[in-house]
Amino acid sequence: NCLTSSIIDHSMKKNKAILLSMVFMFIISSCSTFSFYRVPVTQGNLYDEEDLNKLEIGQTKEQVKFILGTPMIKDAFNSSRWDYVSLITVGEDKIVDKKLIVLFNDNNLLESWELVDQS
Repeated sequence: NCLTSSIIDHSMKKNKAILLSMVFMFIISSCSTFSFYRVPVTQGNLYDEEDLNKLEIGQTKEQVKFILGTPMIKDAFNSSRWDYVSLITVGEDKIVDKKLIVLFNDNNLLESWELVDQS
């Protein structure tokens, strides 16, 4: 009687282990589309439409810098051009990729600007 009970207990434990293994394998195989959280990475200057609306022809370089911040690129050969680059990526995907080109006249006053969306 004791031997029979021991065999039944062993058989139930074995069946339980097989069932748990099958459930685990099902869960793993159903997660084949699983992906890790990808952190947004921001590079360059952050500016928005509101900042661009504050720009006015004739502003000084200091006023433009106050509105937009320090430019990402100051052309060493052309001091009248500033480039503001904005890039936001999530993993391999580019969410935002834009460039703002700001031009000043000979008196160092804002002459024009152009937004180039590269995304």
